[in-house]
Amino acid sequence: MSMLFNNKVGSRLFTRTGLTALAISCALNVGLSGLAHAQSQPAVAPAAATEIAQPALFDAIASRAKLLARREYKPLQANIPEALAKMDYDQYRSIRFRPEASLWHNEALFELQLFHPGFLYREPVTLHMATDGPDAFVQFKQEYFNYDGPAAPLAGVAPGNIGFAGFRIHYPLNSNDYKDEFIVFQGASYFRMVGPGLAYGLSARGLAIDTAEPKGEEFPVFREFWLVKPGPSDTRMVMYALLDSPSITGAYRFEIIPGAPTEMAVEARLFARKDIQKVGVAPLTSMYMWGENHTRFVDDFRPEVHDSDGLLMAASNGEWIWRPISNHRQLRVSSMSDENPRGFGLLQRDRDFDHYMDMEARYEKRPSMWIIPEGNWGKGRAELVEIPSDSETNDNIVAYWVPAEAMKAGSTATFKYRLRTFDDHLPENTGAKVIRTRIGWGANPGQANPPPRSKRKFVIDFRGGELDNLSADAPLVAEMQKNAGTVSELAVRQLPDGRTWRASFKLEPEGDKVADMRLYLKLRDQRLSEVWSYVWYPDAI
Repeated sequence: MSMLFNNKVGSRLFTRTGLTALAISCALNVGLSGLAHAQSQPAVAPAAATEIAQPALFDAIASRAKLLARREYKPLQANIPEALAKMDYDQYRSIRFRPEASLWHNEALFELQLFHPGFLYREPVTLHMATDGPDAFVQFKQEYFNYDGPAAPLAGVAPGNIGFAGFRIHYPLNSNDYKDEFIVFQGASYFRMVGPGLAYGLSARGLAIDTAEPKGEEFPVFREFWLVKPGPSDTRMVMYALLDSPSITGAYRFEIIPGAPTEMAVEARLFARKDIQKVGVAPLTSMYMWGENHTRFVDDFRPEVHDSDGLLMAASNGEWIWRPISNHRQLRVSSMSDENPRGFGLLQRDRDFDHYMDMEARYEKRPSMWIIPEGNWGKGRAELVEIPSDSETNDNIVAYWVPAEAMKAGSTATFKYRLRTFDDHLPENTGAKVIRTRIGWGANPGQANPPPRSKRKFVIDFRGGELDNLSADAPLVAEMQKNAGTVSELAVRQLPDGRTWRASFKLEPEGDKVADMRLYLKLRDQRLSEVWSYVWYPDAI
């Protein structure tokens, strides 16, 4: 099974249903066609717009999502001219939003810029302001954009009711003199965000449905957004979204908090249309081509190429578990079960430019993302999907939480969590951390009767925490568990830098059985490190 998630995923058009203050009171009773028609007709509105009370707005969007879930899913055809649908990459990148046309320009610390529909983004979304004024619907306007060079013939082609491909939010993140782009929503339910000094890398999503299942994945879409205008000095921004797909609908609240680190508080109210085999909550999508644990030759000058290098999980029992990512020959799905986890996320832990040597991609600046569940998430598992890939332009890594209780048609669920973007440091994780994993043939130099190539040597290096205070002769040992295979020559020693401790061992696989391994460092009865967790597949070499 081969699946690739392209970094530029187009969204799917759904009926654009207006939900202004005038519509809130009847949101449960008005059908799809009625709301779509109402949007095309100017509503009678007060002379001065006033902000809709946020709890009422969120409840109304949730009521709309619940009503949609009771109806058959019927996506509409995209209302996009052929010239825009067939534009090429050079044309699309030549359509530029005019910064002076930004929403809230010079009125707040936040400003919002819009993406033009077309190219891969053929099914636009609808944007609303959370007011009951005449400008509650954000109308597409040609004058928002400059059509330069090869895009010049496309000026005037888009109709006024076409909507937008998405949007990006700017804020003075790195300095007071410039408003940086720090978050972008574009395509399906994808969004990205960064903190100071970081560059876009992995993506978050609203929801994942049946990822890596044989029948194929379903991609829910944010089809409408409601934007709450921030005050002139506000450092937080709130917005809402309506999610829809063949199997599920949802109402989302996002509270965006830029800073060091940048965070987002998310509440998702979900309504199942159908029985769903697997719901992925708080999904993260990334890219991994090769790195320190790669076991096959790569014909490239760069030592490593990846947006993320591991899945970290803070288990409810206090363990911190680190699972390095791999680019396997086949689709691989692994998971870690828990009840009410304290957190999980995809990290870019390696921050050394010399380990990438890429002046264009600057992979050492890619962000990590951390999910902090709020409330009772119950039993379930953090699932990691590793998809074979031969192109760094495709996202091939997915991680999410799968509740143990599946959603059935007509069922509802609410999930709250905080999403944090940061570099490689989580202040909560105070123990020693895995800084690299290396794997090679388990033969000794000059060995007269070398073992088969299937015998592997693993080298795991730890640094930080209480390890910094230990002398080289400290009786540090590695505690190891496995489900298959034979382990030999397990040892721990300090490296010459005086800061790093290495655990090493050799694994003789048991035929074609997968070896699921766990290892951590301890000093007598004291655990000093996070748990290194690795799944070795015999076809990896």
